[in-house]
Amino acid sequence: MARKKRSSIDVRDGFHVVVMGEMEIWDGADLALLREILAKLVDTEQRPAIGVDLTFVKYIPSGFFGMLYDYTDRGVSVRLYSPQTHIANMLWFREFFEPVDGEAFNLVVKAQTRHSARSALAAGNAPWSDAEDAPAAFQVVEESTVAATIAH
Repeated sequence: MARKKRSSIDVRDGFHVVVMGEMEIWDGADLALLREILAKLVDTEQRPAIGVDLTFVKYIPSGFFGMLYDYTDRGVSVRLYSPQTHIANMLWFREFFEPVDGEAFNLVVKAQTRHSARSALAAGNAPWSDAEDAPAAFQVVEESTVAATIAH
């Protein structure tokens, strides 16, 4: 229970933001505590917008993003604040978070990410692929078409 006392909740631009103190490395217990706090905010208090302050965080367990994504799937707005460079450079962060301002980033669910579009294009151009035998869903698409789709 000592960890619970180190966390607090701020309200920023309508988002209820969990601040976990100055912990740099979150472990499974920290993630469980965060999950408990966010569940209370969303399920009990019916908060439509939640956030997490990442000012001091240098490492996050792999389940963190999935937990946030689940809330977004349920219609809850999710925002991260002040991520360190290491966190902001993680693939899941680069693909699914868009800047609101210099310190805040919203989780945005996309039908197709830049990474998945590049992977699909690369698979279509692989020397072992045969565009004529590919199922309709996997037909080779011109790179300019994929780039235009991503830009929108």
